[in-house]
Amino acid sequence: MTEPALHAPPHRDDTVVQRLSTLDRFLPVWIIAAMVLGLALGRAVPGLDDALAAVEVGSVSLPIAVGLLVMMYPVLAKVRYDELGHVTRDRRMLVTSTVLNWVAGPLLMFTLAWVFLPDLPAFRTGLIIVGLARCIAMVLIWNDLACGDGEAAAILVALNAIFQILAFALLGWFCLSVLPGWLGLAQAALEVSMWSIATSVLVFLGIPLLAGYLTRTIGERTRGREWYETSFLPRIGPAALYGLLFTIVILFALQGETITGNPLDVARIAVPLLAYFVLMWGGSMLLTRALRFDYQRATAVSFTAAGNNFELAIAVAIGVFGVASGQALAGVVGPLIEVPALVALVYVSLWARRFFPDRDPAPTGVPQ
Repeated sequence: MTEPALHAPPHRDDTVVQRLSTLDRFLPVWIIAAMVLGLALGRAVPGLDDALAAVEVGSVSLPIAVGLLVMMYPVLAKVRYDELGHVTRDRRMLVTSTVLNWVAGPLLMFTLAWVFLPDLPAFRTGLIIVGLARCIAMVLIWNDLACGDGEAAAILVALNAIFQILAFALLGWFCLSVLPGWLGLAQAALEVSMWSIATSVLVFLGIPLLAGYLTRTIGERTRGREWYETSFLPRIGPAALYGLLFTIVILFALQGETITGNPLDVARIAVPLLAYFVLMWGGSMLLTRALRFDYQRATAVSFTAAGNNFELAIAVAIGVFGVASGQALAGVVGPLIEVPALVALVYVSLWARRFFPDRDPAPTGVPQ
């Protein structure tokens, strides 16, 4: 198969940005506003965090669970499931993503945690837990906004979900007990059941995945693909970003007092987190460029590698170490840094696409 030219027309990035809706174009503004609103609510309304956390689904607050499901459903409804077989045959992409997510990511976070937090064992352990929890949710939003391959992202997220169930506890034991022992560093312990991880994955990936598959299958059979993709998807598309903003408000309302009450601790935790997101995304983009991935799959691989499942990380940290622990605070700071960092990287990605082969010079991946 002939590979597309490496350099696309110079106006292409401008065209992509111009096609963004008002909601998409000002997404960083809305996200910052949602974070501020959540933090303000958490501080201003006594007992709000207890009320929001009163009902849980898979160890996650019910309002957050609802927001995540609403956020993920439109993205998974866009996936062309009849094309997944072609994606799964790309073994090079699957192997690259697996190595980045389950070898490079945890080891990079381990290294950064020890370099930046050698004197703060609780925060250090919390960061390592964040590094072990690979993304299965918001990465679909970032990939979609950056015009990445939706089918590839769905496959990589499903692969992460499987590895998360099978490898999270084992990698936690390795990174907190075995590897520090080999290096002569202080050791810690992590006890978390495979079932609790499986429950989280089944709820936050299984439900929207099934809903998306059924919606596309029934919609195409009854009205056809053209109607489904040109009429139905544009109607439900904005719900993904509404769900994202709602999730951010609730998440920061739950942890507002914790974050605003420990500004210096937040700053110490934020530095290695920011370094992690930039290095994982940048390193992944450079690697996929060297391997001559097209832009769409390079983007799917890179955002999957850079994102983390902060819902799982927070739930594990609270369940094992307690809600007031330093480990839990490190988990909470994760999305505080991840969300604006990856939104910024969406725009960097759109700029960087000129350096990649491109399968489709007129992408349709941006939600309208």
